[in-house]
Amino acid sequence: MQRQFAIPVMAGVMSLCVLGVPLAQGSGSRILHVVRDHVGRAARQAVSQEQAPSTAELQARAEELIAHQHADDTAIQQYEFVEKQIGRSGGANPQILEEKIFRVVPTGTGTLKILLRADGRVTDAADYRRRLQDWQRVLELALNPDDPREQTAEAKFEKKRRDRAALVDAARSAFLPKWAGTASIDGRHCDVFTLTPNPKFRPHSMLQEALTHFTAKVWVDHDANQIVHAEAHCIRDISVGAGILGKLYRGGVFSFDQAPVAPGVWLPRRYQYDFSGRKFLFVFEVHQVVEASHYRLVGPPQQALAVVKNEIAAGKTEYLDP
Repeated sequence: MQRQFAIPVMAGVMSLCVLGVPLAQGSGSRILHVVRDHVGRAARQAVSQEQAPSTAELQARAEELIAHQHADDTAIQQYEFVEKQIGRSGGANPQILEEKIFRVVPTGTGTLKILLRADGRVTDAADYRRRLQDWQRVLELALNPDDPREQTAEAKFEKKRRDRAALVDAARSAFLPKWAGTASIDGRHCDVFTLTPNPKFRPHSMLQEALTHFTAKVWVDHDANQIVHAEAHCIRDISVGAGILGKLYRGGVFSFDQAPVAPGVWLPRRYQYDFSGRKFLFVFEVHQVVEASHYRLVGPPQQALAVVKNEIAAGKTEYLDP
């Protein structure tokens, strides 16, 4: 339950929290379209370090950021990347307990993780080849829409996609934002926002309800209008199954970083999770860093299938050294 429950919640909080700018109603919606057409980037560049954006500018940026997030969520479905998972101990001087590196590849209805290395030991060549063959079979299945297995996988994936999109849109009203000035991160000029739960927000799912348990601080690239860094703090326990199945304790801290991988496409490069909780009667702690790198566009299933077939035909038994 630990990662399965916490990670979707945190992805929602950290990558969407800046979208909590309330949008205008009625005639304000017409004003918003005018703002988007005539304010745009020039207006953002005109905001100085000492001057907060106007309500209209915040509204326009929120709407644009929503569109960017939807586009990024769609784009990542056609990328492969290398993911490093580092499990650590808690405390002031954490020690690495586990380190795994995966090649994460798109399947058309999600992703497949191919283990490259575990605690410094490279995956056996035969095992790596078998996982490439697994990827090929999943992609071939994705290209056969009449197969009941593909129909089931597609239905599950479509539900996740709809839930994710709904979470993006719900974040418009889940938080009360406050502009906190500007800062530079990795050489990028960012606007900084602090966010607190909106007491008027009415969630429609467990993930949306979880948003109400966090405060956040977000750094947004001033020109690209994409999230560069975000930090979220759990301020109230999150119960699962009315607390019977488990609970995520307050005090958890989560952070998220992303960067451009192609023109107009920003994807995650680092997550960090530090939280504790209870699964049934058993207390647990999670201290993990997840790093994503080596993004490569492989395209939809038909193009990805050509990629994996070429690798298998070439007899490849290992991937690039991350």
